[in-house]
Amino acid sequence: MTTAAFDPVAFKNTQRVNWNAISSGWLSCEADFESGGAPVTARLLELGGVRAGQRVLDIGTGTGQPALTAAAVVGPAGRVVGIDLAPEMIALAADRAPANAEFRVGDADSMEFPDASFDVVLSRWGLMFAVDRTALFRTVERVLTRGGVLAAAVWAEPAAAPMMSLGYRVLAERLELPTGPAGAPGPFSMADPDLIAAELAEAGFAEVSVQLYEVPFLVESPGRYAEFNKVVSPPGLKDKIRERFGSVDDAPTWAAVGAAVEPYRRPDGRVALPSTTLLLRAVANG
Repeated sequence: MTTAAFDPVAFKNTQRVNWNAISSGWLSCEADFESGGAPVTARLLELGGVRAGQRVLDIGTGTGQPALTAAAVVGPAGRVVGIDLAPEMIALAADRAPANAEFRVGDADSMEFPDASFDVVLSRWGLMFAVDRTALFRTVERVLTRGGVLAAAVWAEPAAAPMMSLGYRVLAERLELPTGPAGAPGPFSMADPDLIAAELAEAGFAEVSVQLYEVPFLVESPGRYAEFNKVVSPPGLKDKIRERFGSVDDAPTWAAVGAAVEPYRRPDGRVALPSTTLLLRAVANG
């Protein structure tokens, strides 16, 4: 397999197209994903010390988490802002927004909030897609109040996160896809805890910690796991399936995805896919 060169402009454009395209599919599988996502949200709010009356920013909010949960905690005296690159994701989040939450289209790499705008910045599996992580961390430190907290989740190595990696691995093997360029942003680009801790410290954060956390994903069946992967696969990947096998619904392809999680099947038929994430916590010096 050859390695493609990284183009940051093309990457951003593709990300926007992809997340827009899968927004409704992602929402249709929300219950499956939140089997693991909800406990991570709870842990992030705990790490961030989110409480009534605070101002909270959620980077890469997608269809609204953890912003919606944070809004319930900060209450009417608080304020939550969720940003995401994809307008259609933001539209779905806004449809569910309470009065104290605002969702807007925004790029993590070009945030323009005033200094000290937020008490807490949250991100659940969104920071990995930043093109310039060092600049992003500096911006986050700037928009936090002195003593404000960044609490974020990012994925560990692919092998340790089967919920997110196993289906794609099957598809990549069947389609003989090229590998991406080393160091490019992507789901597993922040898997090195020592590197991330060093980058946060370089950006001016104090009290930096990186913890491993096992996300308890539970899917009702291998077939449901295949369906999850199908609805969240980006259009370019579906085009390749159609070109190679004649239809995006190619039965052997999705059967192979389902078969890949058979080793994780429990006696009750459900599929347990514990996946390791890194939980980051860092305090702004102001």
